[in-house]
Amino acid sequence: MNHDAYADDYIRGILAEVKTIAVVGASANAARPSFFVLKYLAERGFTMLPINPGLAGGTIVGLPVYASLAAAPQPIDMVDVFRRSDAAGGVVDEALALPAPPKVIWMQLGVRDDAAAARAEARGVRVVMNRCPKIEYGRLSGEIGWVGVNSRLVSAKKPVAGPGFQRLTIDRR
Repeated sequence: MNHDAYADDYIRGILAEVKTIAVVGASANAARPSFFVLKYLAERGFTMLPINPGLAGGTIVGLPVYASLAAAPQPIDMVDVFRRSDAAGGVVDEALALPAPPKVIWMQLGVRDDAAAARAEARGVRVVMNRCPKIEYGRLSGEIGWVGVNSRLVSAKKPVAGPGFQRLTIDRR
């Protein structure tokens, strides 16, 4: 797979399929990107599992924090890696060692490990590197346009209004 560019359908397919996301390197600091990615995706209906050994037993945005991927109480569909590139390989290996490996390994902006990606893909796990699922969800749903960012998508479809804040979904084709 070419990890320099991803088709919108590839990213949309991943975000539409996964339900449970483990965020490795989740932070309780509201100023950290891992905090607001966790919060944003939880508000969009994903089951979020914060992973941080230093915060295990506590909570982040009301969600229990686990020490490791192996300590997660349920199968994981996607592992979101908020660690440096030199630590990403270890996270990928930990994910692949789970009894039920995840369907997707997602490495955040600035995180890339081609060797780890190859190991995951050899096991049938899809990989995304140097991208943020929050940004991609916002771009593909059109929500990112609400703050003036060009999502490169044009749609005449009216968003479905729901209770509370209006939110868009990636299922708008």
